[in-house]
Amino acid sequence: MPGRPRALTAATSSTAASAAKARSAVTERTRRVGEALTPVAHRLEPVTRVFRWVSPLGWSVLAGALVAWWVGVRYGWTELLMLAGAAFVLLAACLLLAIGRTRVTIDAEVNPDRVVVGDPATGRIVVGNTGSVPVLPILVELPVGQSAARFVLPPLGSGTEHEELFVVPTHRRGVIPVGPASTIQGDPLGLIRRTVNWTEVTELFVHPRTVALDSLGAGLLRDLEGSVTEDQSMSDLAFHALRDYQPGDDRRYIHWRSSAKAGRLLVRQFLDTRRSHVCVVVDPDAASYRGGSESIGEITASRTVPVPGGALPEVRDLETALSVAGSIAIRCFRDDQDATVVSGPYAVSKGTPQRTLDTLSRVEATAYEMSSMVATAAALAPDTSVCFVVTGPFRDFRDIQRATSHFGPEVSFVVIVVDPHATRSVRRAGGLRVLTIDALRSLRAALATGVAA
Repeated sequence: MPGRPRALTAATSSTAASAAKARSAVTERTRRVGEALTPVAHRLEPVTRVFRWVSPLGWSVLAGALVAWWVGVRYGWTELLMLAGAAFVLLAACLLLAIGRTRVTIDAEVNPDRVVVGDPATGRIVVGNTGSVPVLPILVELPVGQSAARFVLPPLGSGTEHEELFVVPTHRRGVIPVGPASTIQGDPLGLIRRTVNWTEVTELFVHPRTVALDSLGAGLLRDLEGSVTEDQSMSDLAFHALRDYQPGDDRRYIHWRSSAKAGRLLVRQFLDTRRSHVCVVVDPDAASYRGGSESIGEITASRTVPVPGGALPEVRDLETALSVAGSIAIRCFRDDQDATVVSGPYAVSKGTPQRTLDTLSRVEATAYEMSSMVATAAALAPDTSVCFVVTGPFRDFRDIQRATSHFGPEVSFVVIVVDPHATRSVRRAGGLRVLTIDALRSLRAALATGVAA
């Protein structure tokens, strides 16, 4: 009896080892077959490329021709055989129209490549004939967002160029992909469609609107390059005054000459010099803003509506929130302060104004936890002195309070609520300063009152 378990264990181990060897052998054989078929796949690539040229209509005509040919042969139906033959000849002629190398060069550009919402953005596409023979009229297609600009070019002689201009709609914030520019060769019936890409995809950044703000003031972190605050300190660079020595004071700061004159010990009193690292966390959840549910319904109902850049329909209050974040970040850069901006999965820390606005252009309406965003900001900028949280009136205030735990108690939090139905106000709630604005134009006055409070 004691020997049976050991025998069973040995048999099980042997079976597992055999299965592992079998799997390894199958994997090795599969790899060898793949390596052997790779040259064949490369040789057949031109044939498979031709199959990709055939449009759905072309496949339908081919299928109909095959059925007509089979029925005609089977039942001796001469008319069907003639119809099948005509279809085969038509497909062959269309294929001949698509075959051939087009010797052209295509350059597409958008100028400027970064604009503010509503500013004009134009582009141009230049097609040149580099061959020795004239080029027949060709169709050039340039995708712009979810739509596409199509140009039917005139015949081009050898060494000549043709230029076309187009306008990119920038009435919405976002990132609009432009390109790749491609030529389309085929037949007038659309049975064969050969597409050749000539350029790469470029991006047009449509930045949110921003407003000019007054300086946000000093921060809460000590920094030798910072500005002087009204907070007193026992060790810094900005000398303030002398005071009586108290037990526990550092003796290095005793002013001996003044102490000798006064007959008692006096120590130096300093003012903190601090440099702000400002964090801005933007709530991208459409449900947090007024009208967010209607916006979500619009997003669901308009999946097939082409919009610039392929972005989802905008939530107006979220656009205002992103403009608020951009305005604060730009003010920080002008004050030579560090700025970190986080919104959903997008974050940028200690970047440039252009990079920060580019990041805000990519933000889309999506549900995201406030705690996760604040934690990201804390990881990117542990030396944060002021953290702005921009959200709507329907975000649970307890979520914001819990999120503040990711920073230390020395960090000052300012909550900016975007509510177009409310009046501008400044209040304190749960130890946080809460600023309510109805529009972007109210931001400057609200910050001037709220940050100084």
